Amino acid sequence: MAKDHENTFQTVLPHNLQAEMAVLGAILFDNNAQQRVSDILKARDFYAPANSAIFEVLDRLISGGRVADGVTLREHFERDGRLAEIGGARYLADLLDSAAFGPEIVDYARLVHDLSLRRELIDIGAGMVNQAVKGDLEVPGEAQIQDAERKLFSLAERGAGAQGFQTFNSALSTSIQTATAAYKRDGKIAGVPSGLSELDRKLGGLHKSDLVILAARPSMGKTALATNIAYHAAKICRRSPGPNGTMKTDEGAVVGFFSLEMSSDQLAARVLADVSGVPSDKMRRGELTPKDYEAIRDAAETMEGIPLFIDDTGGISISQLAARARRLQRTTGLDLLIIDYLQLITSSGGRKSDGRVQEVTEITKSLKALAKELAIPIIALSQLSRAVEQREDKRPQLSDLRESGSIEQDADVVMFIYREAYYLERLEPGEGDPRHQEWKDQMAAKFNVAEIILAKQRHGPIGRVEVGFNPARVRFSNLEHSRSDDRAPSPVGSGGGGGRGFLPDGEE
Repeated sequence: MAKDHENTFQTVLPHNLQAEMAVLGAILFDNNAQQRVSDILKARDFYAPANSAIFEVLDRLISGGRVADGVTLREHFERDGRLAEIGGARYLADLLDSAAFGPEIVDYARLVHDLSLRRELIDIGAGMVNQAVKGDLEVPGEAQIQDAERKLFSLAERGAGAQGFQTFNSALSTSIQTATAAYKRDGKIAGVPSGLSELDRKLGGLHKSDLVILAARPSMGKTALATNIAYHAAKICRRSPGPNGTMKTDEGAVVGFFSLEMSSDQLAARVLADVSGVPSDKMRRGELTPKDYEAIRDAAETMEGIPLFIDDTGGISISQLAARARRLQRTTGLDLLIIDYLQLITSSGGRKSDGRVQEVTEITKSLKALAKELAIPIIALSQLSRAVEQREDKRPQLSDLRESGSIEQDADVVMFIYREAYYLERLEPGEGDPRHQEWKDQMAAKFNVAEIILAKQRHGPIGRVEVGFNPARVRFSNLEHSRSDDRAPSPVGSGGGGGRGFLPDGEE
């Protein structure tokens, strides 16, 4: 079948027939040589169709435990009626005469593989040109770009080759390097820090390849906590030149944030309220004093240039999300990905008849695979079912996750947010009720306190972590600081004010 490049390019495509013959001859001479090149070469890597056919038969015979030499190959191709196509018995003899011996067979195999990748690049490029020139309105330009990105990334993965087995010593060395980095780092954690010391002590930071689910009922602060983590990681990000001229992250993280519900400017306003100390509701209403405006200006200067990237495309599919994450890591870097929120992602090409549970299963499995592929932690926010509201103890449980089966199964960490003050506020007795003072005391104790519940953690303990929460600044913080510097005005000052300071219903 003709490739796109055959119609577009008139020059000879990159290839090396001598290298191909040297590899095939070496395998014919000594079948053990096949083991040395099997991770590098596939039949499609050979330029000459005869060489591709011969390698395919060699691989099949040797993998089946049979001898593959000139005699068995000739017998095989004669039986298939293809001996003349490959050049006859004479060509098999020529391969033996061209055989490589010693370690150079691996070098020849890598050369053949590299030239194959170059031909594939030409083919992808020519296909992009031909498809764009046709001007098919049924395939919009954005879809063509995504298709090209998918093909290029697939080719990049093929170019990297399979890692295969590694020795235990190699794996042990990597673990020791991680532990050493954690020991040298402030806070003694190995992963990306969340900025909440008690949570980091439980988790050891956010670890590469982990899928972290952060779930809560509306108004508990899912987005606020995710935003706090994103800003903290980006704020302390320190990078230095790495191998091959790339940049490596020494501390903190380059953060990608998919905000599928809020716009990018709304999310930025959240961070600005936190950093400036100016309540977000005052910023929205424009009730700013000169001091407030100065604080906002200073905060904006502090935040300028931090490596935090926001994509607020609504209704994005999991394949689009993955492609954009790969692109960001390839072009700028990516150490932490946050998705707000899971249920707003759409599946890629799934049938509506499959049902939402099957869609979420595909999405969570894809997110876990993406975390491993990019070697970064991914935090995905998730909704909880209304079953929480029906219980006396309203602390969330794993069974409260919507479409919980796949989410619970695929996640490495599942965290819930619980704020008792949210529920206490709605139980305020009347002014004359003798229980009103008791309610005020409870509110005073719980107003600035939230719980992060670690319901699942593959590599560590579960349990609860108390943190501070300031509704006016939409901010989570370490509890020891929140009780003094970070306390919002009390909502229980003079009767009937139980709602002041809390986020409006539905805002997180």
